[in-house]
Amino acid sequence: MEHYDHLYDVSENANVRFLGFISEGTRYDFGMVFTHKFYGKPLVICMQTGQSTLLSSEDAVNPGYLQKIFRLDSENEAVALAEFFQEHLPTIPFEENQY
Repeated sequence: MEHYDHLYDVSENANVRFLGFISEGTRYDFGMVFTHKFYGKPLVICMQTGQSTLLSSEDAVNPGYLQKIFRLDSENEAVALAEFFQEHLPTIPFEENQY
């Protein structure tokens, strides 16, 4: 077995929110993990595809990024998802990563 340098091993109680919605015939199911890690950005997981990303409402203004990350078929889907995330994700002030 190779030698690995231990970086961190942290446990924390995190808030998790599950959101499901439908937009013009497309169903979305997301899990959002709110934690003190990752500079305060929630970990957003698409429960249908398993795709995940760290995302704040500021990041959600870029539909092209969402289309790529969540493998969306159309730009219209990405725009609808961007609007949804801008309403449901927190704004993140810059803070040091806690561990």
